[in-house]
Amino acid sequence: MQWTKLSEQTVYENRWFRVNLADVELPDGRHLDHFLIRLRPVAVATAVNKANEVLMLWRHRFITNSWGWELAAGVVEDGEDIAAAAAREMEEETGWRPGPLQHLMTVEPSNGLTDARHHLYWSEDATYIGHPEDDFESSRREWIPLKLVPDMIARGEVPAANMAAGLLMLHHLRLG
Repeated sequence: MQWTKLSEQTVYENRWFRVNLADVELPDGRHLDHFLIRLRPVAVATAVNKANEVLMLWRHRFITNSWGWELAAGVVEDGEDIAAAAAREMEEETGWRPGPLQHLMTVEPSNGLTDARHHLYWSEDATYIGHPEDDFESSRREWIPLKLVPDMIARGEVPAANMAAGLLMLHHLRLG
């Protein structure tokens, strides 16, 4: 059953997102007002080294007041290549420059409310270039054994769905 968007108008906008209100027609002809959030694409990157350890960040998210493991991520700037944005974010947030990036997956974490697309990339190597420029993004950065990832996710230590999906895909690719 398909819903039909008849119109959409912006209610609020800033450089990060737009809040829009859509007039939606349901299959039975009824109408409803549906709010949605339009977001810039998000680029995510990590590396997995020869020891099958994945580079992760331990950080606090004030919105949910929770701590968890994540991968380096950020918004894609206007005109910026998505893979280049992923590499930039990894370098800024971790101090590690990724080798050639491979596309891992693209996910829509909340497609009932937002049009956000998160593009996840990974590299088989990385070079340490120094202390991260954006060290305020996380409390620490560590190489975590990929074999521990499923249990970490099960314990809630990787709360973000996009990060959990990417890490499970990496676990599958590298360890079967």
